[in-house]
Amino acid sequence: MTDTDQPKAALAGVRVLDLSRVLAGPWATQILGDLGADVIKIEKPGMGDDTRAWGPPFVVGADGAQGDAAYYLAANRNKRSVTIDFAQPEGAALVRKLVPHCQIVVENFKTGGLKKYGLDYANIAALNPSIVYCSITGFGQTGPYAKRPGYDYIIQAMGGLMSLTGEPDGEPMKSAVAVADLFTGMYAVTAILAALRHAERTGEGQQIDASLLDAQVAMLANLGSGYLLSREQPKRLGNQHASIAPYQVLATADGHIILAVGNDGQFRDFCTTSGVALADDPRFAHNESRVKNREALTAELATIMKERTTPEWVAALEAAQVPCGPINTLDQVYADPHVIARGAVEHVARADGSAFDLAANPLRMSATPPATRAPPPLLGQDTSSVLKELLATGDEELARLRNQNVI
Repeated sequence: MTDTDQPKAALAGVRVLDLSRVLAGPWATQILGDLGADVIKIEKPGMGDDTRAWGPPFVVGADGAQGDAAYYLAANRNKRSVTIDFAQPEGAALVRKLVPHCQIVVENFKTGGLKKYGLDYANIAALNPSIVYCSITGFGQTGPYAKRPGYDYIIQAMGGLMSLTGEPDGEPMKSAVAVADLFTGMYAVTAILAALRHAERTGEGQQIDASLLDAQVAMLANLGSGYLLSREQPKRLGNQHASIAPYQVLATADGHIILAVGNDGQFRDFCTTSGVALADDPRFAHNESRVKNREALTAELATIMKERTTPEWVAALEAAQVPCGPINTLDQVYADPHVIARGAVEHVARADGSAFDLAANPLRMSATPPATRAPPPLLGQDTSSVLKELLATGDEELARLRNQNVI
């Protein structure tokens, strides 16, 4: 794709200084990069983002050598990798020199962890008063837990999600993906874009305090709201829904299916399609009564659903406009014709000859769609070009900095 073929980018002209690593921060900056921002990812020389080594699986280069882990590849496209050791005073000074050239800074160090390098909000804002500075931490900049390190697993536990996830008689369960990290990254993007709009309008920057625990508590959504209203502790329901029935996994003749009946009309349509009269039973006629008589309803459905295979049920229920769906494994997900038609996966290649598939950004925008302009960068591949471009650093100075392990 040539420059003239590239779609218009909503964040063209915006530059991000990315001091984050692992997942929540990189997820946020990847989204900004997808939308067209120039993301400069600062990494430690010789090591880089921790997730480069979080495998297997790893990408394999054209020469057969082991490359970066899939974990790193999932959150770092559309970025330029610049290696600077800001634990060294000269490295920290070099990062500060980049600040006036950027509109956004994203970091996810422990609260107060960057102050000793002069890279905290107060020092950065002194260099660039209009800067949007997003700090992502486990517990926020204030409060009794502010100094604690934050990990998604711990946040899912402390934030209530695990108490609600799992079978009623089983142990609390975490989500298979790091939802607290991912939600916080997405909330951070929303705040960053709002703050950027304010900065462009007024010239006033600000610090964004994004906390994994705050995000996790907020995303309890209806279950959190239900508790605040009733003060009754929700119980784990496994794959069932707390407020709707039937809304659950059911076994079929050859596997399983999700049945997601959202209202009484859909339940009547389900009964018509199934050839049963459950909708006429007072225990099941209305959603409230179905929830109250959930165990009896599930027992009835268990027998009914085993009469047909999953594909047969999906075909029949979709024709009746009853919400349902198969439980796909990942090979089935990526082979699904709708997933393929939506362009959910894209193939990318690096300059070193390695190539692999990545999940595409899911946003669909008619005028300024997100695009993959660059694959996840090799460690330090852009150090020289960025420092030359933004700071006019000469070759001799670059060589000196490398010899002293600053870059």
